[in-house]
Amino acid sequence: MSKFPITVRGAELLRQELQRLKSVDRPAVIAAIAEARSHGDLSENAEYDAAKERQGFLEGRIKEIEGKLGNAQIIDPASLDADGRVVFGATVELEDMDSGDNVSYQIVGDDEADIKAAKISLNSPVARALIGKFAGDVAEVQTPGGRREYEILDVKYL
Repeated sequence: MSKFPITVRGAELLRQELQRLKSVDRPAVIAAIAEARSHGDLSENAEYDAAKERQGFLEGRIKEIEGKLGNAQIIDPASLDADGRVVFGATVELEDMDSGDNVSYQIVGDDEADIKAAKISLNSPVARALIGKFAGDVAEVQTPGGRREYEILDVKYL
C-alpha cells in the first residue's frame, strides 16, 4: 500500500475516532452481545445478530483506520514553503470568473474532504486543476455543469 497525504488535523481526527472506537464503542458492542446471549437461543435472536453485525462493522473500521494511519504521510500546511504555489494542504482563495463569486478551499486528503467546511479532496477536479499554480493564475476546471474558470487570488499555508 502506498503512502497517502493527510494533514496534521486529519490525522488527529482519525486518531480520536480510533480511540473512541476502541475505548467506547467496542466495549458497548461486547456488552450488547453478552446481553443478547443471555436471552437464550441464538438461532432466532435478532438482537444477537444485530450486535454481531455491528461488531463486524466496528472491527473493520478499526482495521481501516489503523491501516490509514500506518500508511499516512502527515503534512503540516503551516510548515510548507512552496513559494506561493498551490500544493496539498494549501488554502486557496478563488474568484469564479463567470459569476465573480469568491470562494476559499483547503486542499486535503480524501478522508478529510468536507465541502461544507471548505475542504476539498486532492483528487477532486478543482484541486487537480489548482495544484502547481500560483496567485494570479487562472485554472480551468471541467465540472459536470461544464467548463469553469477560477482566478487564484491568494494561496496560504495555514
